[in-house]
Amino acid sequence: MTEFANKLAETLQPIADQFKSLNVPESVTHWGHPFFMGIVIFAMGSFVAISGWRGRTATEPEIANKNKADHRKVAPLMTVFLATGYTGGLLSLVMQGEPLLESPHFITGSVVLTLLAINGAISLTGFGGNQPALRNVHAYLGSAIVVLLITHAFLGLKLGLSI
Repeated sequence: MTEFANKLAETLQPIADQFKSLNVPESVTHWGHPFFMGIVIFAMGSFVAISGWRGRTATEPEIANKNKADHRKVAPLMTVFLATGYTGGLLSLVMQGEPLLESPHFITGSVVLTLLAINGAISLTGFGGNQPALRNVHAYLGSAIVVLLITHAFLGLKLGLSI
């Protein structure tokens, strides 16, 4: 994977150079990605998880429908922010001259985006015609993603402190 990582770094270098030309302080280059992704993970991630589960478990239809609607609104935005942040994390590493695609943080981020794509696809199919089993898979996979995101955040903190 080293050859691919090197090619990716070479591809991203011109973009990283553009950001470097803005004279962004080193602390922002180093900690900007974790700061903003932490907000996405902890604020949006918890909101998406809580509204999803409230939508499933609420006994009053009005409350259930509101939470389901909130979940449907925020979950795609969270996914877009995470995918954008993934790219930002790669650019941050290139700007700092660090290796790409090697850390456990990178691996968990890649797994998170893959699982989010799968979970989104399940939802976009209408849960396979509203099949309870697929609704359950969606709910529990989403919960597993949140746990993985928390692990990902701690691995990112460890990576940030090591470079």
